[in-house]
Amino acid sequence: MKKLTQILLLPMLCLALYSCQPTVKKSVESAPAGMAKVPEWSKNAVMYEVNVRQYTPEGTFKAFETQLPRLKELGVDILWFMPIYPISEKNRKGSLGSYYSIHDYKAVNPEFGSLDDFKALVAKAHEMGFKVMLDWVGNHTGWDNQWISDHKDWYTQDAKGNVIPPNPDWKDVADLNYDNPKMRRAMVDALKFWVKDVQVDGYRCDYAGGVPTDFWETARTSLDSVKPILMLAENEDQMDLLNKAFNLNYGWSFHHLMNDVAKGKRTAMALDSSIMKTNKSYPVGTYSLQFLTNHDENSNNGTEFERMGEAVKTMAALSFTVPGMPLIYTGQEVGLNKRLLFFEKDQVDWSKPEMQPFYQKLIKLKKEQMALWNGTAGGAPVIIQTSVPLKVMAFMREKDQSQVLAVFNLSADPIETTINLPQSGEYQEYFSGESKKLDKSTALQLDKWAYKVFIRK
Repeated sequence: MKKLTQILLLPMLCLALYSCQPTVKKSVESAPAGMAKVPEWSKNAVMYEVNVRQYTPEGTFKAFETQLPRLKELGVDILWFMPIYPISEKNRKGSLGSYYSIHDYKAVNPEFGSLDDFKALVAKAHEMGFKVMLDWVGNHTGWDNQWISDHKDWYTQDAKGNVIPPNPDWKDVADLNYDNPKMRRAMVDALKFWVKDVQVDGYRCDYAGGVPTDFWETARTSLDSVKPILMLAENEDQMDLLNKAFNLNYGWSFHHLMNDVAKGKRTAMALDSSIMKTNKSYPVGTYSLQFLTNHDENSNNGTEFERMGEAVKTMAALSFTVPGMPLIYTGQEVGLNKRLLFFEKDQVDWSKPEMQPFYQKLIKLKKEQMALWNGTAGGAPVIIQTSVPLKVMAFMREKDQSQVLAVFNLSADPIETTINLPQSGEYQEYFSGESKKLDKSTALQLDKWAYKVFIRK
């Protein structure tokens, strides 16, 4: 049994794709021996997080399905659905409860519709070229999950034999005991259900570090026997998760640095260091999820406009050009400037789509430039020296015939800087369309929070 002292030290809860035939040899990229396989379709993918409850007035699968053409036009590839399972009523928070308090791993929340409704949504999404990822909560269940009444020994207990939460603050969930092999088998069975019977394409695994790494590795092998999948760990600290179980994890550090730089608390050099450190520390072929916002950040810490102010577009462009897979959260593409309620019904205001063309352009850039693709499909970053390193960040990525130079003024002041390139060349600035020759030493005038992305001709 897990020791109570370990449970109390658990970090805060932070709240993982396509139906392809496993016999098609090109469906999976080669990976180093022993590492998790990489689905070929993920090489230049952009992920989109779906909050079904708050997406439409109805808050249902059928209502969301009507939005698929718009998301196809936006250009995203992977639809990650926040937990769709029935929510426990016992010890529920708020009137509707947390998506992450699971009553039944093999059913859907009736608030959203039926299992058949979700199967129809997955089928339609696949027909349109999307991949579908489910949010998986492996560390704990709700208190009225049938597992508790049938298998109390599947849960962590205190000295008196009482089932306990993962930590005192998470009173709406009960901690699972991964020392129990029967519980592990039941969890793998539930994971396989959605891949085999519903044809989902992978998982975003909530609080992945709260579950033993060897369980995830066993589960990944079992799931890959059904079809190639993608696995995202909501974790950044335990890099061993990326060895055999997960393909990518959360870029929490880079996210927090972007917030700090936008607020003037850190300099551009902090982001330079983070990019290079990440590039060296990740196992070959793995990478991080890059994001401005997600359900946790929006509901708990504020919108990207609250946290980043005038630097929102700058940081969005940065998140699409640094190594990693970009994420767009429900409403981000229309400039959602509202903290969505987490335990109650709320709704995104879709009436002002001014930001959508901006994100469409970023996604188009990501897909067209191989240098910006994910993992080993893309190019490694090379930091470019500037004359104002505390305020201006520049880096280059290159893969085959694709070369991208990105320059960012990460300050609220207009600035002139000189960038020092390895060689001169003819470029086109992506957003303006302006052609420009860049010499080995080139002076650039940058407005506050300006960003320029140069494509080598």
